[in-house]
Amino acid sequence: MKAPFTWDNYSDQPAQLKDKSYKKEMRKRQLVSLIKTAITALVILPISLVAMPFVRRKVIKQSKFISLGVDFEREVQSTDELLQDLAVKNILLRCKLWEMDKIELLKVFATKHSDKNITLKILQDRENIEDLELLKKNLETIFTKLDGLINNYEIGSTINRAKWGFFSVDEYNKFFLVAYGLKKTKFKNIKLLGSGVIDFEYHFTAHTLFNLFKYKYDGVSSLLYVDRRGAPENTQLGFALSDKIAWLSTMGWLSRKTANKIHITEVNWPLSGTAPYAPTSEKECVSETEYANYMLRYYLLAFASQQIDSLSWHQLIAPGYGLVDNRKGIVKREAYTTFKYMLDSLNSAQFLRLDIKRGYYILQCLVNEKLLQIHWSIKETTLKNENFFQVYSKNGNRIYDEILEIGSSPLYIYITKEIGKKVNCL
Repeated sequence: MKAPFTWDNYSDQPAQLKDKSYKKEMRKRQLVSLIKTAITALVILPISLVAMPFVRRKVIKQSKFISLGVDFEREVQSTDELLQDLAVKNILLRCKLWEMDKIELLKVFATKHSDKNITLKILQDRENIEDLELLKKNLETIFTKLDGLINNYEIGSTINRAKWGFFSVDEYNKFFLVAYGLKKTKFKNIKLLGSGVIDFEYHFTAHTLFNLFKYKYDGVSSLLYVDRRGAPENTQLGFALSDKIAWLSTMGWLSRKTANKIHITEVNWPLSGTAPYAPTSEKECVSETEYANYMLRYYLLAFASQQIDSLSWHQLIAPGYGLVDNRKGIVKREAYTTFKYMLDSLNSAQFLRLDIKRGYYILQCLVNEKLLQIHWSIKETTLKNENFFQVYSKNGNRIYDEILEIGSSPLYIYITKEIGKKVNCL
């Protein structure tokens, strides 16, 4: 990456920008754009908040909903074996614009997994942001080399963090416009996602969806992390994950710049005791059991929203935040099994409803004409195991206990008679 930007290979992200005077100067240059972001947010955010109750749910293609981030260079043989074991149908790969010499390796990997739906996240650097002719050349190379192998291209990522290279939304708008121009003139069949805003910072999202630049997204991409709040049900400024999804969906619905699709292209929780591989401080880190529980509940809440077209977990192999730890060989974490059972159980699920009462959650869906209820609770409670229940843990282990412990670890309960029968907590 072009100085003063450097890449941290431990956490797979840019290192913090330490040159404060450089950051200050760059932001000063983008003052007009920053003012536009503020004005747009002041107008759009209240309107979209009021409009939230009027947005209808979509019909989500469940076969494309669960996705997994994969590093095409990391433990290649093991990656191939793990992907086969998981039977995952949707994967997300990363391409670094400052490593164009690796496009052939990426093509080899994508060709090998051409049976999957592949999204490619194109990571920017300052050189390509400043030199739009270079960006055009590099994007044209990527689109040409990977023609027919990639389903969606996410153009840029984490645009609201200076260490990733952008200092304003207008810089991103010009960046995306280059990709859109190539689509209109040479690559009409490709799908372009934007804008890759990270966290619950919708003032940036608003500016990317409401502006005078002449482009359109084929879907909104978001890195909707909630890890700093702990559990996915926890609130931030009064908004839980489900509320954040609803608000994001409403902005997309109101905007004329995007198709009615939302893709969460990166989310995870950092793991305790994994520094320097963890992407945050130890304060935000969680245990492996919490990680598995939070991951599953995040997916279930996003599925229940019926607004998220795909959700990509970040990622398969990573010591600080992945399903697999590769520091001492290939070690599958608890979340690996949780992810595998979730994928197997929900692959063909049809959402019915989500009931929430005093912190007790029941997600109901149809799976192969059977009623599946998934139960979890913020406060520990119990439930009688009826004779028409088939109960499984989050990892797919059959449970025969007469009294079921309902807590932070979701239970899969298949109802073997009378779909309409009520289930009562003790």
